[in-house]
Amino acid sequence: MKKKDFISIANWSAKELLDIITLSYRIKKTPHRFSSALKDRAIALIFEKQSLRTHVAFELGAKQLGAHTVYLTNADISLGKRESIYDVTKNLERWLDAAVVRTYDHKYLEQMASTGKLSIINALSDFEHPCQAVGDFMTILEKLKTVKKKKFAWVGDGNNVCHSLMLLAAKLGMDFTAVTPEKFEPDTFVTTLARDEAQRTKASIVLTNDPTEGVRNADIVYTDVWVSMGEEAHRDEKIKAFVNYQVTTSLMKLAKPTALFMHCLPAHRGEEVTDEVIDSPQSIVFEQAENRLYSQKAILVTLLRKKKTSNIAGE
Repeated sequence: MKKKDFISIANWSAKELLDIITLSYRIKKTPHRFSSALKDRAIALIFEKQSLRTHVAFELGAKQLGAHTVYLTNADISLGKRESIYDVTKNLERWLDAAVVRTYDHKYLEQMASTGKLSIINALSDFEHPCQAVGDFMTILEKLKTVKKKKFAWVGDGNNVCHSLMLLAAKLGMDFTAVTPEKFEPDTFVTTLARDEAQRTKASIVLTNDPTEGVRNADIVYTDVWVSMGEEAHRDEKIKAFVNYQVTTSLMKLAKPTALFMHCLPAHRGEEVTDEVIDSPQSIVFEQAENRLYSQKAILVTLLRKKKTSNIAGE
């Protein structure tokens, strides 16, 4: 049965996620073949939080697929405040086919998805960032060709991006190590889900507070900002806790010589990563960013195209 929403990596099978990644490659290679794939579809972009990559990739991607978009900020819509989530969703579904929602509260996405026929896409919540993970694994597979017997080392906060990447790594059979300070480990429920998946795919999910051991022999070293939007009140506390988790040239040398550096951006240079690393030949952060366009287009096409894809030439 065709899925309506894209809210969590946990809700999608390995095959379904690989199908999205495969479609991402096809869109990247032959974008003209998909120029009317979503002709006359209408999509709302609801962004409570600022965004560069997610916003540009979804708005541009939707238009390149032939869809119409309307952009709504927190000032325009005030999810859960100006009117109920139910009322907002029931209005939107009268006009639109999907809503791409970037929100502080993951429960808003779940409420919107359960309300009606509108497709809901998680463009980032406090719990997951599945669109980021799909684009990242598109990039990883482009570079490594396979993730089997490869090691992914996450360094920093066990946050929303970490959750989605850990779940996707487990589903695809990639070993994943989360290297975090104490009290900043990934969510216990997500870790349990990932370990259940990893048992099936013969991968490993490891949590450690030791950057040296966590990064050793890694194929991918990945970090994110230490202080996310909405956490500014805890900045001093987090900077102090994360001071030994900066990705430096010395730390990268513990990974494999062929290891790649990744970051979901924006980067706070000089905090979680040094200029020498993010600007090095090992860094693929801007290729990650580019691939967000193709992977997000693939998510839209997967959810919104009609069963008969006659609008896609040669399909």
